[in-house]
Amino acid sequence: MKQADAIVVGGGPAGSTCAWKLKAAGLDVLVLDRAGFPRTKLCAGWVTPKVMANLELDPRDYPHSFMTFDELHLHCKGFSKKLHAPQHSIRRLEFDDFLLRRSGAEVLQHEVKGIEVAGTDYIIDDAYRCKYLVGAGGTRCPVYRTFFRSVSPRNYWLQTATYEQEIPYRWNQAACHLWFFDGGLPGYAWYVPKANGFVNVGLGSMAVQLKRRKGHLRDHWDRFVGKLEGRGLVDYKHFHPTGYSYYLHGNVDLVRQGNAFITGDAAGLATRDMCEGIGPAVESGLLAAAAIVSGTEYTLSGIASLTGSTFLSRILASKFAGTRALH
Repeated sequence: MKQADAIVVGGGPAGSTCAWKLKAAGLDVLVLDRAGFPRTKLCAGWVTPKVMANLELDPRDYPHSFMTFDELHLHCKGFSKKLHAPQHSIRRLEFDDFLLRRSGAEVLQHEVKGIEVAGTDYIIDDAYRCKYLVGAGGTRCPVYRTFFRSVSPRNYWLQTATYEQEIPYRWNQAACHLWFFDGGLPGYAWYVPKANGFVNVGLGSMAVQLKRRKGHLRDHWDRFVGKLEGRGLVDYKHFHPTGYSYYLHGNVDLVRQGNAFITGDAAGLATRDMCEGIGPAVESGLLAAAAIVSGTEYTLSGIASLTGSTFLSRILASKFAGTRALH
């Protein structure tokens, strides 16, 4: 049986950040992920300056696709606004692999099936043993499923469904566009160009609201692509979008059980206004590592539920989540 001081389940931004700090503190760290890296990850790939600061990463030192937008183009029900808010875009295929390699932790491809408690240790699939266990495996994280789902369920009103694709494309407008509640969609749409000739486009919707309207994201896809074509943003005939789901910042109050922790999408931390998940994932990874290394309290209450602090952010949050999700 392989043993480590800490095992991190999931190699995305939350897991790699936590592993990075644990390894720097001298712990023996093992990362388990069901996928081999680099791996395709559906995501708009929107990264804030705060994320780069938290990762102690200078954009000039990042060796892969990286692009900066000085403005965001926001559109809502026929109105458009340019918001001065410098942001970055990356490709998750490259970004996640880079962070995981930078962590210095040992990484093994393994899909976690079962977790047992053995005294003060955790045993995974009768093959791996550790004192500290960090769940960073996303919405379907096995650590969340085993130790947290029954005692700290996520708020189903805050579940977001997405439908998207990243394509190689020679874009001609280096601008990020976001549409909100367009064409009756209870959610948002995006166009995010990437460096080196890629673009990510997609739709996101609050799952409960969409279901109540008896709709599906694929019903909105052709209209969305037509809008992109009409604006001259894409002219592409081979879209094959796929989807996944995650949760916005909610009421998962219990995030530690013994020496088991949940981080990132496993805890449901994406912001309620822009549905941005990378920043909260990185922050939670740092907090989990600090709790393990220094014995500090592990709480995610300090992670902001909104990306911005404007009136617009509050309006978007109330529209996405609805009043029931706020209690």
